[in-house]
Amino acid sequence: MSKLTLSAIATITALAFSAGAHAEKIAIIGGTVHTMTAQGTIEDATVLIEDGKISKVIAQEVSTDASYRVIDAKGKVITPGFIGAYTSLGLVEVPSWAGTNDSSVGKSDLHAALDATAAVNPDTTLRNISRIEGITSAATSIGYSDTIYKGRGAIITLGDDVDPVMKKRAFMSIDLSNSGADVSGGSRAALWLDIRNALNEAIYAQSITFTPQTEWHGTLSKANVQALIPVIKGEMPLLVKVHRASDIRRVIKLTKNFKRLNVTLVGASEAWRVADEVAAAGMSVILNPESNLPYTFEQNGATLANAARLNDAGVNVAIGMSTHNIRLAPQHAGNAVANGLPWQAGLASLTTAPAKIYGIDNRVGSIKAGMQADVVIWSGDPLEVMQAPTNVIINGEEVPLESRQTKLRDRYLKIDNEKPQQYTRP
Repeated sequence: MSKLTLSAIATITALAFSAGAHAEKIAIIGGTVHTMTAQGTIEDATVLIEDGKISKVIAQEVSTDASYRVIDAKGKVITPGFIGAYTSLGLVEVPSWAGTNDSSVGKSDLHAALDATAAVNPDTTLRNISRIEGITSAATSIGYSDTIYKGRGAIITLGDDVDPVMKKRAFMSIDLSNSGADVSGGSRAALWLDIRNALNEAIYAQSITFTPQTEWHGTLSKANVQALIPVIKGEMPLLVKVHRASDIRRVIKLTKNFKRLNVTLVGASEAWRVADEVAAAGMSVILNPESNLPYTFEQNGATLANAARLNDAGVNVAIGMSTHNIRLAPQHAGNAVANGLPWQAGLASLTTAPAKIYGIDNRVGSIKAGMQADVVIWSGDPLEVMQAPTNVIINGEEVPLESRQTKLRDRYLKIDNEKPQQYTRP
């Protein structure tokens, strides 16, 4: 098919986005575009970016005018930016070092009310490490607390924004696994009473307008019970860390009593054993597809086929639950594909699946007009470990493919013999 010019396409010339912070206009021409929409995969397509958003996806190559910076993507693969499904990005650098770890909360009166938004640091070195491997946004949450509650997490961009928070108080995390039982007196017998009591108190509290003078006799504090109100209304996703099949069945039973809960299972090593029940309950799952060992007693049924079996049952599966190594999420998805997950579902596990969980699928996770311009151009199959991004665009701005690690590599690849090594800047 011959090339068209922009001026020849009325619908394209009609695009008139106002100039703003993201003023650069980018045209990605050629390549195979996985839109993750009803348009499917398009060969030799053109993606136009303007004012930080995707302005047009054209099912053929076009010639642009001089106002566009053209990126030649012939022979390459184009995907939406990947989403870190469950991380503590921006909250932790060195977990064992005080002052660099805001993902761990010890003794505190705040449990459900913990708010990760206030702790996010946009200057984390993990940002560059992650984004040069195709991760452009992430869900971030408290990783440890001394209760079952990990508080309210946020969605962040890995772009250069001074304020990286895309969606604050985006979800609530709780731990109903072995580790949750450990901080509940050592037994699930206490843990389940705790969570049921908390949800019942939130139901009661939703009709109360709280002030400092409001009389309240619940077991939860005012701040904690108020934080749970959007959860029991189904307005805030509830992420539940759980592994063993019997615990997952109990979570499903919980949703029958609290019908408006919007639950996503996290970890879920034995979810495949109850895949049909999880699907019938409408739950999504965020998992590590490479978890196939009985690391704990609650994971005896762990298998590399977990993602594939859940997908076969119709469960929305997201992959990518790490912080320092979230950059490996595409590799993990590739291994899930090697163990039965369809390739397109593997790509969805990094894009549309997490976007759907957090209710941000109208903003990121796919390539179509109006979406935030988080786009990655790959040298080849993004789920193949030997392929890598050649261009990463976040919020319509192309970011440099460098990190502290690449600078260190370059420092010793390009040694300046005229001065001592310590005076050679990367």
